[in-house]
Amino acid sequence: MTSSIRLAVDIGGTFTDVALELNDHQFTYKVLTTPRAPEQAVLTGIQAVLEQAGIGLDQVDLIIHGTTLATNALIERKGARTALIVTEGFRDSVEMAYENRFEQYDINMERPAPLVPRYLRWPVRERLNAHGEVLLELDEQGVFDLLPRLQEHGIESVAIGLLHAYANSAHEQRIAAIIRAENPALSISLSSEICPEIREYERLSTTCANAYVQPLMARYLR
Repeated sequence: MTSSIRLAVDIGGTFTDVALELNDHQFTYKVLTTPRAPEQAVLTGIQAVLEQAGIGLDQVDLIIHGTTLATNALIERKGARTALIVTEGFRDSVEMAYENRFEQYDINMERPAPLVPRYLRWPVRERLNAHGEVLLELDEQGVFDLLPRLQEHGIESVAIGLLHAYANSAHEQRIAAIIRAENPALSISLSSEICPEIREYERLSTTCANAYVQPLMARYLR
């Protein structure tokens, strides 16, 4: 039985490591990471181990890839300029979070700032109940009125997180359709797709994080 040929790539902040497993042999290569174009280091490393092993890329059965690109973007606050569209009255949910604190007795503790600042968190009129039933229809004109702000603020990515959207995604989907019709290349993340779970803070913050790094990862993966 022939063993599979496996190729693994890990992008770190300083080095990119590539390893190739061929039968009982392993071939490795370490190259400096190229932050502005991470794929360059990846391609260099892959070419090096393939030459060491004397095989072509088409002979590789499995490629495993890990990267800290998204994590680094979050930590260093170097992600996309992101806007958040929320149900009217819930603009500050991502900032209020919970009463509990991770440093319980530190009276000088400061929470990390939200990925999306308040002036880029935009409310729209609509309301669902916890079962997903419509209590207030989406104010579509209010959504259209937001469109000029996207260009005005140089928005690269939009997070959409409406109250109880985990139970009914129709309003989120409609907002996304309106935005895409005007800005088809804009990155859009829906809370009903990214984190369709109860509890607004977790759902909104997760969707914001996805929107914040999605353009970076899309450019890299292309």
